[in-house]
Amino acid sequence: MSVATAGPLSRFQAAARPGARRRERLLTIAAVGIPTAVAIALCLYEITARSLWLDESATVSIASQHGAALGAALAHDGGNMLGYYALLHVLIGAFGKGALVLRLPSAIAAAATVCIVGLLGLRLFDRRVALGAGMLAAVSLSLVYWGQNARGYTLMVALIAGSFLALVTAIRSERPRAAWIAYVVLTVAAVYVGLEAVLVIPAQFIVLLSKRERARSLGIAVAFVAACCVPLAVLASGRGSGQLFWVPPPSLTTAKQVVQALASSGLQPNFYAGTGNVLLALTGVVLVFALWRIWRMVRAPREGAAAWGPVLVLSWLVVPFALALAESAVGQSIFQARYLLVSLPAIALLIAWALLDRRTPAVLGFGLLAALIALRAAQLAPSYGVSPENWRAATDYVLSQARPGDCAAFYPIDNRMPFQYYLRGRAAVAPRSILPAVPWTQVHAYVEDYATLAPAQVPGLRPDCARVWLLTSHEGTVGGPPVSRENYTRLHAMLAALEREYPQTTMRPFGAAKTITLELLAR
Repeated sequence: MSVATAGPLSRFQAAARPGARRRERLLTIAAVGIPTAVAIALCLYEITARSLWLDESATVSIASQHGAALGAALAHDGGNMLGYYALLHVLIGAFGKGALVLRLPSAIAAAATVCIVGLLGLRLFDRRVALGAGMLAAVSLSLVYWGQNARGYTLMVALIAGSFLALVTAIRSERPRAAWIAYVVLTVAAVYVGLEAVLVIPAQFIVLLSKRERARSLGIAVAFVAACCVPLAVLASGRGSGQLFWVPPPSLTTAKQVVQALASSGLQPNFYAGTGNVLLALTGVVLVFALWRIWRMVRAPREGAAAWGPVLVLSWLVVPFALALAESAVGQSIFQARYLLVSLPAIALLIAWALLDRRTPAVLGFGLLAALIALRAAQLAPSYGVSPENWRAATDYVLSQARPGDCAAFYPIDNRMPFQYYLRGRAAVAPRSILPAVPWTQVHAYVEDYATLAPAQVPGLRPDCARVWLLTSHEGTVGGPPVSRENYTRLHAMLAALEREYPQTTMRPFGAAKTITLELLAR
């Protein structure tokens, strides 16, 4: 009887196998594709609603330059985001300076990050972890905020994630040449988009603990990366660390901000919801559980070889954090939430692995994952359309209230860039710019330019300036780093001189974080 039935059964199994394989492929595609679709939807929703802020206007001003002026602007910024500015330069030349054009690359990069996180989940773990990690990354306040921002952070994170994916592929492949080439290209590109990407390279050497046979290949690849980044290092050394004068030394406050950004439970300067502490606490509990599981795997002889994936992800999280603290202790502080976004994908992968590994009860794992995603959504939803620096509203207000004979001064001079962006062909009714004394027809890139009007210059303004509009933001703080305190003192010295000539003053803040101060000085 078995002989008689063997033929039909074999034929049935052979016919079923293609269907099973097709189903497996569809499930795998869905595990990566669904979070990616969620990410692009979340980033595109109201992407132009938020006003451009100071750093975004710097992107526009730098990327709008041409020839020698573009080179000078890139050099003056120390080569930071050089690759990103080059990309925006091409897009602006082709499609203009609309907010959608400026921010769309970041949104696409955020979605690409989620996609690569899913692929890493598949490579290192399984389909359930890929889906969970992708959803956690997609519903992330930090990733979506920077995905709606004309800055290079999400592009840098996407390239870093791609670098890790190429590394994992090269480590596991029998013919890894293409993967090593991809690793070098993606790592170099990441550094050219954001200098802080170098923080993740030491974290990648952790793979050698279990894959020592790849040590030579990894060493050669990193040597190629270093050689390709020499021009960038020259630019950065020429600029020095002066552009980071505003970053305070590590403290409990800055550490909390970094942890909140990585956990997506809050974001400077004003994106905080009531359930943020619950999300932060639950994230901490899950990460402690992940650490315990990794410790158990490393100690168990049978599981030690399988631990390299979780250990690599843990290294991705911990090493940049430790390096940023070390650099901040001996040199210029770089301990800021935006610079440690390099570890954002690691959080998602580590949490998903801890909750969705086959050894974790499914009800518990998926329940906690759903709770984390819901809490993340609760932080994300109120942030849409909120402008910490509302330069659009500030510019519109000045233009609606300006009179013939009015003048405008900006401190730092960088503030002229977002104001000029929102003029939108209304330069004829704008107050004359006296700080800087540059016509509105000219677009310049200003980087940390804290020039002031000398006290001797102020009395000479009266014949030509009936009133003075002074717009300040990022002006420094009383308790900040030394250069920041000095900038604050210089502002108030200029303000005192102006108020002697223009004693009537009115003040108005703009932005959800009230970071723009508009002061109208009249006789």
